Amino acid sequence: MVVNGGQVDPPPPRQVISMFMGEYNHTVDAKGRLIVPSKFREQLGEEFVVTKGLDGCLFVYDNKEWTVLEEKLKSLPLTNANARKFSRFFLAGATSCEVDRQGRILLPAVLREHAGIEKDAVLVGVGSRIEIWSKEAWTAANTYDDMEEIAEAMEGLGI
Repeated sequence: MVVNGGQVDPPPPRQVISMFMGEYNHTVDAKGRLIVPSKFREQLGEEFVVTKGLDGCLFVYDNKEWTVLEEKLKSLPLTNANARKFSRFFLAGATSCEVDRQGRILLPAVLREHAGIEKDAVLVGVGSRIEIWSKEAWTAANTYDDMEEIAEAMEGLGI
C-alpha cells in the first residue's frame, strides 16, 4: 500500500487466471448433450470447438486457441504424409459448439464414439484446452503411481 498525499493507493487488481484447470464429472443425456461446467463456459465464451483428441479423449478449444492450432496445421507441408494425416485427425471431426440455456453442448456421435463416451464423462482443464473423457478411460489412463519418475523426466523439459 502506498500513501500518496494523504491518499491510500488501492491494491493492484487481482490477476485473472486464464488457463483451464479442474476436474468435473457429468453425464451425457440420451440426445448426446453434455453440461459444460460454468467455470469453463465463462472462459470458452458462447462458441468454441470440440475435436478428436489424443489418448482417446476429446479436445475443447476456445476460438483463440483453435485459431492458433489451425494456423499451425495450415503451415504443415502438404507433401508430408504424416502432416496430412495429423491435420485430417484434428480437422475432420472438429465441430463448432454453442452452449444452450441449460449450459449444455451437443456432442456429435462421431466424437462420442472416438472417446468411448456413452453416459459418464469427465471434463478436465489442462491449460490451454479442456479434455473430455469417458469416466472409464479417465480412471484407467490416469493412475499416478509413476509420478516421481515422470517428474524427474520433466526436469529435462524445463519443469
